[in-house]
Amino acid sequence: MKALFRHETVLRQESVEQLCIRKEGIYVDCTLGGAGHSLLIADSLGKSGTLVGLDQDERALQAASERLAGVSCKVVLVKSNFRHLANALDERGIEEVDGVLFDLGVSSPQLDEGERGFSYHHDAPLDMRMDQDAPLTAREIVNEWTGEEIARILSRYGEERFARRIAQRIVEYRTRQEIKSTRELAEIIKEAIPAAARRSGPHPARKSFQGIRIAVNDELDAFEEALTQTLERLRPGGRVSVITFHSLEDRIAKRMFQEWARGCICPPDFPVCTCGRKPLIRIITKKPVQPSPAEVERNPRARSAKLRVAEKCEEGQE
Repeated sequence: MKALFRHETVLRQESVEQLCIRKEGIYVDCTLGGAGHSLLIADSLGKSGTLVGLDQDERALQAASERLAGVSCKVVLVKSNFRHLANALDERGIEEVDGVLFDLGVSSPQLDEGERGFSYHHDAPLDMRMDQDAPLTAREIVNEWTGEEIARILSRYGEERFARRIAQRIVEYRTRQEIKSTRELAEIIKEAIPAAARRSGPHPARKSFQGIRIAVNDELDAFEEALTQTLERLRPGGRVSVITFHSLEDRIAKRMFQEWARGCICPPDFPVCTCGRKPLIRIITKKPVQPSPAEVERNPRARSAKLRVAEKCEEGQE
């Protein structure tokens, strides 16, 4: 029976076109999901090309395997967090790649299927793990972490201005009984936020759930590590496409791209360069590419997506 893993791929055409696929090249989809991007990459590759797909989710890997079964290029699927990109390539004897793609959105099946515990719209056990073999769950965070630790992740990862109030309410509630479900947690968060702040805007639990999910999966540190490894493994002229869905990830991509694109850092009054610093990349998207109004209408989850693309410099390139 085929694996059910339906997901609307965001900025599919734009992100893959920016990779400038070479038919004999090696390309890595670090966030395989249902293979929406990967299928387009594979269709652009020839028989001598290679697609490497990484994902932590067994169901995603199974669905992607079925979807990619008919492509002509070589396909290598790996169950792994993308923070282990370099190891995944080393284990398969791959030294350099021609392109890497990241789609950092949580897949629709993970959001829509209640048992995964990602969504405040469904009543489910508190989980939020992208990798079901990982030890840390949302239930452990809300029931065992200190109020200070919970407030920190809600503020830092969820950008929740009422983080301290919410953390205090969580700690008070769990002294009476363990918090077990997403609905239970969503109600606690809602009650902690002032009524005036709940009258407009998105669901009051949205930012807190984002913060907890990022902490459970260590998403930001993993992304930064993976992006650093991407630069190391790209061949000169190779490209990386990064699709982000919230400001925290986008800031990381923007900051790292800008840092790598810097050349000489000598003081302006120096007659000649003495630092010898050369740009490592060329930023292709001066401003991030965003979904068209038609795509957002078709898939409202695309509205916050941003695509940034960079190309590794050839040796001696300014």
